[in-house]
Amino acid sequence: MKNPGVAAVLSFFISGLGQIYNGQIGKGLIILGVQIVNAILTVILIGFITGPLVWIWAIYDAYSTAKELNEQTGTVAGP
Repeated sequence: MKNPGVAAVLSFFISGLGQIYNGQIGKGLIILGVQIVNAILTVILIGFITGPLVWIWAIYDAYSTAKELNEQTGTVAGP
């Protein structure tokens, strides 16, 4: 059982960590790598656009994936 709130909070603090919590190790590491590239891209300003977009998407994806995993197993976790 995965708590969607925990998954979202983990991705809020470190992009990709919520995906790793959900068991999607590869996806989480890719998101983390993309955010590292985005941090480097802030030098040419594009990272200021792509970084927050990936960050917000990672939070949403971690939350929705945790909910889907719980629905597949028939369990419900937290609010």
